[in-house]
Amino acid sequence: MNLLQKFAHALTRRPKLVLAVAVLLIIPAVIGMAATKVNYDILTYLPPDLESSKGEKLLEDPFHDAATSMLIVKHMPSEYTDSLRKSIEKVPGVARAEWLSSLVGIQVPTSMIPENLRKIFYSGDSTLIIIQYDKPGASTETMEAIGKIRNLCNKQCYLAGMSAIVRDTKELVDEELPQYVGLAVLLSFIAMSLTMKSWILPIAFLLDIGLAVLYNFGTNVFLGQISYVTMAIAGILQLGVTMDYSIFLYNRYREEQNNYDDNKDAMAKAIEAAISSLAGSSLTTIAGFLALCFMRLLLGRDIGIVMAKGVVLGILTVVFVLPSLLLVLDRPIEKYQHKVFLPDCSGLNRFIIKHSKAFVTIFLLLFLPAAYAQSHVPVYYKLDLAMPQDLPSIMATNKLRKDYDMATTHFVLVHDSIGSQKLKKMTDQIEKVDGVESVLSYSKFVGPQIPDFFVPENIKGAFKEDGMQMIMINSKYVAATEEVNSQLSEISKIVKNYDSKSIITGEAAMTDDLITTANVDFKVTSYISIAAIFAIVMIIFRSLTVPVALVGSIELAIFINEGVPYLTNVSIPFVAPTVIGCVQLGATVDYAILMTSRFKEEIQNGHGRREAIQIASTTSDDSVIASSLVLFCATLGVALISRVEIISSICGMLARGALISAVVTIFILPSVLYVCEPIFAHTSLWWRTPKPQKKYRGLRKSV
Repeated sequence: MNLLQKFAHALTRRPKLVLAVAVLLIIPAVIGMAATKVNYDILTYLPPDLESSKGEKLLEDPFHDAATSMLIVKHMPSEYTDSLRKSIEKVPGVARAEWLSSLVGIQVPTSMIPENLRKIFYSGDSTLIIIQYDKPGASTETMEAIGKIRNLCNKQCYLAGMSAIVRDTKELVDEELPQYVGLAVLLSFIAMSLTMKSWILPIAFLLDIGLAVLYNFGTNVFLGQISYVTMAIAGILQLGVTMDYSIFLYNRYREEQNNYDDNKDAMAKAIEAAISSLAGSSLTTIAGFLALCFMRLLLGRDIGIVMAKGVVLGILTVVFVLPSLLLVLDRPIEKYQHKVFLPDCSGLNRFIIKHSKAFVTIFLLLFLPAAYAQSHVPVYYKLDLAMPQDLPSIMATNKLRKDYDMATTHFVLVHDSIGSQKLKKMTDQIEKVDGVESVLSYSKFVGPQIPDFFVPENIKGAFKEDGMQMIMINSKYVAATEEVNSQLSEISKIVKNYDSKSIITGEAAMTDDLITTANVDFKVTSYISIAAIFAIVMIIFRSLTVPVALVGSIELAIFINEGVPYLTNVSIPFVAPTVIGCVQLGATVDYAILMTSRFKEEIQNGHGRREAIQIASTTSDDSVIASSLVLFCATLGVALISRVEIISSICGMLARGALISAVVTIFILPSVLYVCEPIFAHTSLWWRTPKPQKKYRGLRKSV
């Protein structure tokens, strides 16, 4: 026996011991999961070298203004508002709470307050408290502070702003996550029960993949934190894309049972075959996920690393744990059998091959309109649009826009060295920019002649720290619109004219950077994933032309999938096309590889190309249908129940993409392979040459 055979033999001797070790490993996995933080703010994943990201760091330190909320108080007397402001300032995590009482005093009648301040803090029968936090909006400290602030408020108070939205996102995702997992498992079990002969076998597969998911989430502790998007979809995706490996091992095990008297020997042979085959087939999936790591938006790296790691751990559990699980459950699996509900596609395949030229023509004709639709999909970048509009934070933010005409807030950071006179001129110019509702700055409260030591510490600390000044600009324009982008551009020109090293940040500035970054990311990740998977397929088949057919087929499926929102005129979150482009290609190109491998094998066995493709498509269809159904069901449940549109859109497109890839593989690919076979033969190494079969030195079943 060689080393691989010795390993497989040893692994199958004590299945109960292997399972005991696998169960014990759950303990460190759960500890790792508990220690891994979850980030609910997508904007924090912007590249740190961008100006808006640098500005956010400066707001955190030295200004202690890492996040801002606006609290609207309606129908309440000034005494209540002042008391509430003082209580809020005492909440841990709150840097300061600004209202008129902290700036000009509560005794000053409203009629005597300067108009520019009245406009900021009053609208009809409501008033506004500006709350600033020590830590970023997605931090645990700020999340807890928002919870305590809400407990202090009555029903006439509305907390608005990105920090409050992040808090509500956390609560919503945490509430929905168990539903995601439960529905994904249930629907996957139904899909597997329909396509497999045993009622117990799907349970064995789900237990094995469940262990892999736990190990994957437990090892995320080395990343420090993961995004809420990753947390919501990683386990579901891992279930959908790694189920094939379990099916392959089991099918090979059943095949080897005909050759060996001892089931353990049959499993050892199956493990030996699985290690080499799974290592090759999983490379495309891993490459698709790793392509996301090349996004400048660090969310891609977050999803890519976690999912690539999940695939590797999925393979390891299939090789190390699943054999023991199958051996232990062998009798129940055999006992509880039922009919498989899979169609006989042999007649369909004969029809497809008979009309192969027509299907190849359809393949070619679909490319241009599908590519056009895919490139014109309407996307949105305004993150609060991805949230349910009945959330308290969303309703409060909409009220802020309506009552105060305040849609977003910009923060300008400039150096003190430009002088108080120039700073006042600069703020005066900013106030005249279209869409600027109000400007809060040091110069608004302190005249240029007043020395700093006469200024109250609360005003000085809010706007002036470490040789820098912070200017808060309230805009009536919504983030991610042309109006606010033009406004930011004009403000930038004004500010840079006074201080070339000044920085502009805030939700709108960061969203603008997000748009620029995401547009580049989509192209880069698409090219990288296509190139990487093209190279892997080229190596697997030792061919220059086979990768063109296979990658081209799945790319058509991706174009159709991503083009559906264009045809239905539905806007989708910006991150969805980038993730889908890489994940669908990596996860479903295996369908095409499976069929092409069998086609090549039958060609090498001496069959003509018509007979070879008939055998290949008929034997592969069941696996393609079963695999795509599991991925479809695993992601469909999340798409149906999630109220967070970023999550529901990604899962919905993955579910649809699994079916479209399966349809293209079953209906289009056989004709492409059949028509192009002569080209493959002249552009591939050993395409028609039979390979020598390796023999396993074990105890064969006696004849």
